[in-house]
Amino acid sequence: MSQGNGRVRVAITGMGAVTPLGLDVASTWRSAREGKPGISRIESFDASALPTRIAGEVKTFDPEAALGKKETRRSSRNIQMAIVAAREAVADSGLTVGDIAEDVGVLVASGVGGLEILERAVLTLRDSGVRRVSPFTVPAMIADMSAGMIAIDCGAKGPNFAVVSACASGAHAIGEAAEWIKRGDATAVITGGTEASITNIGIATFNAMQALSTRNDEPERASRPFDKDRDGFVMGEGAGILILEEWEHAQRRGARIYAELTGYGATADAGHITQPNEDGDGARRSILRALQRAQRHPEEVNYINAHGTSTQLNDAAETRAVKAALGDAASTIPMSSTKSMHGHLLGAAGAVEAVITVCAMQDQYVPPTINLDEPDPECDLDYVPNHGRPAHIDFALSTSFGFGGHNACLGFSRVADA
Repeated sequence: MSQGNGRVRVAITGMGAVTPLGLDVASTWRSAREGKPGISRIESFDASALPTRIAGEVKTFDPEAALGKKETRRSSRNIQMAIVAAREAVADSGLTVGDIAEDVGVLVASGVGGLEILERAVLTLRDSGVRRVSPFTVPAMIADMSAGMIAIDCGAKGPNFAVVSACASGAHAIGEAAEWIKRGDATAVITGGTEASITNIGIATFNAMQALSTRNDEPERASRPFDKDRDGFVMGEGAGILILEEWEHAQRRGARIYAELTGYGATADAGHITQPNEDGDGARRSILRALQRAQRHPEEVNYINAHGTSTQLNDAAETRAVKAALGDAASTIPMSSTKSMHGHLLGAAGAVEAVITVCAMQDQYVPPTINLDEPDPECDLDYVPNHGRPAHIDFALSTSFGFGGHNACLGFSRVADA
């Protein structure tokens, strides 16, 4: 299972995505590469009474076409998108799950779970009484059920659970899935994140925190990471799934290897429940841990997919973290936030951004940070404003940070013959 030096390597052999930028990986990457926004006015419910009336919705997703009416009726939107993305990823990998079913794990994160199911149940209880509450409420609502349903759908019988670490959930899931493979608990893992929190209660609660942009008149320009006029993040929804596989197993079956997951760092701020450390120290340490695990130096980083939420505190703290972790190299590294296009997918953010990072590496092209018209003076790195560019990308980082002081950083290495 390992190379001569005893190190177990982790290959990425498949990817799937359902995002505001597209219903699969190819369309998501095409939109990200071209700088096309996926943010618009909310259509899934009447948001007219809310301060924020915009979001990154997946407009044309049809769960009944993919899963059938019965399965759609008894599952939540985040589960539905996760299953569809997982199917794409498994098919893309060429892995026959049934051949090694007991050695295929599923580790899929969600920050919130089936929020619309809970909201619907509360309203039903209030308006119609307990007898009208659906018996499918609990299994559709709980955060682990995407992993459970994916396993049922594809027959994976290895380790199976969810990770919840707010907006770092998707990245943590991928990093921990790699650890399963390295310690021999799985040969392959279906991993990533999924989220569908664009509901009345989802928007209202983040509005109450003053975390969301209220730039309702120009939704496509509302998510503005690192710009001096940013006024909060824009919520998105979707799912991103990777197939991680033990390297030699992938090689033996002739799989296409997109990249190698070489670095993973996880830390805590141990500071404030919602605000990052002002100096970015927790994020800094997660980056350094990822570099250490990947056996890379700062000057070897060719691209960073930033957490870049478009909030005042996060963008400045992340900039300080990158500068502290990478030193003089920081100013030379292109660093973009694709949240400017697809919004903030909360627990799915790190997973979708991992998919985009691998696509960037495959394409040797850095996607832009759109809507970056005038950088905040505290944000003074190369954020690839408004237009993407070709670049040599041999090693890339993807950063994710969440409420509760959770920090994660993933490191991806290019495969020489990819």
